[in-house]
Amino acid sequence: MQNDKIVVGLDIGTTKVCALVGRKNEFGKLEILGMGKAISEGVVRGIVSNIDKTVEAIKKAIRQAEEQSGINIGVVNVGIAGQHIKSLQHNGSITRQVTDNEITVDDVNRLTNDMYRLVTPPGSEIIHVMPQEYKVDYEEGIVDPVGMSGVRLEGNFHIITAQSNAINNINKCVTRAGLEIDNLILEPLASCMSVLSDEEKEAGVALVDIGGGTTDLAIFKDNIIRHTAVLPFGGSIITSDIKQGCMVMQNQAEQLKVKFGKAIADEASENEIVSIPGLRDRTPKEISLKNLAFIIEARMEEIIELVYAEIVRSGFANTLAAGIVITGGGAQMQNLVQLVEYITGMDTRIGYPNEHLGKSKVEAVKSPMYATSVGLVLAGYQPIDQRVEHYVDVPAQDEYNNKPIQPKANHSSGNAAGAGGGLLQKLKGFLSDDIDNKQSY
Repeated sequence: MQNDKIVVGLDIGTTKVCALVGRKNEFGKLEILGMGKAISEGVVRGIVSNIDKTVEAIKKAIRQAEEQSGINIGVVNVGIAGQHIKSLQHNGSITRQVTDNEITVDDVNRLTNDMYRLVTPPGSEIIHVMPQEYKVDYEEGIVDPVGMSGVRLEGNFHIITAQSNAINNINKCVTRAGLEIDNLILEPLASCMSVLSDEEKEAGVALVDIGGGTTDLAIFKDNIIRHTAVLPFGGSIITSDIKQGCMVMQNQAEQLKVKFGKAIADEASENEIVSIPGLRDRTPKEISLKNLAFIIEARMEEIIELVYAEIVRSGFANTLAAGIVITGGGAQMQNLVQLVEYITGMDTRIGYPNEHLGKSKVEAVKSPMYATSVGLVLAGYQPIDQRVEHYVDVPAQDEYNNKPIQPKANHSSGNAAGAGGGLLQKLKGFLSDDIDNKQSY
């Protein structure tokens, strides 16, 4: 039976804003009803630098998605990433007053809510609390303590924080575009939902999302998120290198990267030359594809080495049986898999969101470039914070942090605005993207 709930994902990236409208079909696969895309000129490495331009880009993307899907969009799931994202591990505990009764969901929620009350550095806010494992009295390694008997309940948590100003600026952009934010979702987690299998997350895997402004990392082991990080380098810095190294315009550098770029210089032919138009009254400029590949390889090596250093720092480098999965616009670079395997020594594949997609109006969403956007829609059907079903006794200032992901949509009238929605006062997007080229990464 077809799922009537419609979910809208809004991904605000460094070079483009993408809106996806989707619903589950009778086979449980995600059907994309419409997509809207606009050039993002007001975001730099995930930080809003021009609110008006960002608002216009959001409006344009939403308008296109509405026209294609026939849905009036009012409520969206929004992704957040960027260099300001931080993560930490924390241990918490509660002592139960009634020892005769079983541990309940409320006990687990009370422990989780305590994590949202942690004091964070000035100017930052908690956006996700991800349970790792629990301990009841002296018994460790418990995945779900509900139903057990015990006095002391402890839990290890992976806590993710974001900068308040960055969140507020994008929240302002979304609100000015006439939309309501239902849920704020860390983009690497959204990407994981669309490209990773349960087997990979169980065996141990590192997801590397190479976007336009940043490269996001999420590490899973035993089906639990273990580590997250955001590195301030992405596809746009490669474009800048090409611009300077080849002495060409920004848009020409982007096209060279997308059409002819290779991550391994040895794979490029010595004799291949591409001619690009010169400036006014100047002769065309000839670019050696070998030299182009050398420029790309140097920067890509740096990015991969930083990612691998972060994986080693997490302590899980030698336990990831499923290796590395690369997604995002940067994953489309030729020979990238071979380069990653050479530098890290880990099995590597490209992550496509195909597994979760059914027949859709928009075939382009099967590209790694849209892994995050697809994940934001999927998150409407499967909460990121899966183990916390209800939140209780939460201070007013933390209320928006403690909502499970439950996108709202009114389908009786055929629109996705409808019922209620969370008043998340946060958001910030960061997509795999680059400059104003439709194929950019």
